[in-house]
Amino acid sequence: MVGSITKGVLAAVAAACLALVGCGPKPDTTAPAPDGPALTVVRFATDWKAQAEHGGFYQAVATGEYAKRGLDVQIIQGGPSVNVPQLLAAGQVDMGLGSNAFVSMNLAQQKAPIRAVMAVFQKDPQVLIAHPDAGVASIGDLKGRPILLSDASVTAFWVWLKAKYGFTDAQVRKYTFNAAPFLADKRAVQQGYVTSEPYTLEKEAGLKAKVFLLADSGYPGYAAMVLAPQSLIDQKPEVVKAFVEGTAAGWASYLHGDPSAADALILKDNPEMKPDVLAQAREKMRTYGIVESGDAAAGGIGAMTDARWTEFFETAAKAVYPDVDVRSAYTLQFVTPAAAAAPAPTPAAPKP
Repeated sequence: MVGSITKGVLAAVAAACLALVGCGPKPDTTAPAPDGPALTVVRFATDWKAQAEHGGFYQAVATGEYAKRGLDVQIIQGGPSVNVPQLLAAGQVDMGLGSNAFVSMNLAQQKAPIRAVMAVFQKDPQVLIAHPDAGVASIGDLKGRPILLSDASVTAFWVWLKAKYGFTDAQVRKYTFNAAPFLADKRAVQQGYVTSEPYTLEKEAGLKAKVFLLADSGYPGYAAMVLAPQSLIDQKPEVVKAFVEGTAAGWASYLHGDPSAADALILKDNPEMKPDVLAQAREKMRTYGIVESGDAAAGGIGAMTDARWTEFFETAAKAVYPDVDVRSAYTLQFVTPAAAAAPAPTPAAPKP
């Protein structure tokens, strides 16, 4: 998955929002149901090509979890040239998937009326990957080593890493989603997803790498955020509620039931995907608690809390978005409320 959204692109999103009346989808389109009332069509854009990290959405389609709640969800897979916020702003889709919490913060900064309504991933799957024989035992040992990062990562989790471990920008090397530079330098470190790159490196290069999941070292960001335009939230809250509930049911089924129906749809949408890659990614999501840890332990799949968003803002996002009210990035309207909500952080005064 890739959450690469530059500030320039988001400025275009904001402009598009202002140019569009209501800046939102029109989810009144209906599709005939086989034996019942018409279903409300929801066009849902994912953030990358079909993969296991989207498995719960496909499972909800395949097993009828959306349909039983009155929705005809049409999944539109993403890719390197697909920008989900732009699609939402232009009304080309009704809902979409944001790779991580920084996507929602970008939208809030640009005052785009699009908010996160659930967090499928309680743990961001982001990892740092090192060579097994490089003398590295913890994330702290990576200080001073070259680290391959994408442009989006430099203004995202890298900010948290610098604050927590004292890393410096002199360590950053350009990451183009090609493992060759990493494989060529045993001192090098590269970013990745726990569900993807470690398996690929072992399968294709025979390298059983050292893998450090940032979330297990305290990184507080949610990931796989379901995004909805404010107009849909205001005008059709029952549609958003049905989507959130159907998605949670789909993910529970994909992780603990028979995933074959979803996998078949994933392979149809993305023929380049392989069944073994899907299987190992699903297992990693279970093993690492990507979906069912954190707030989901008490609130169910997709849960969010003010406390967690505040922690994310204070420790990771404030340095990038000092003037943004974090609560404008999300709504708890459709998820189980927290037992105790944290006070909202006070944005710093804008610099003259």
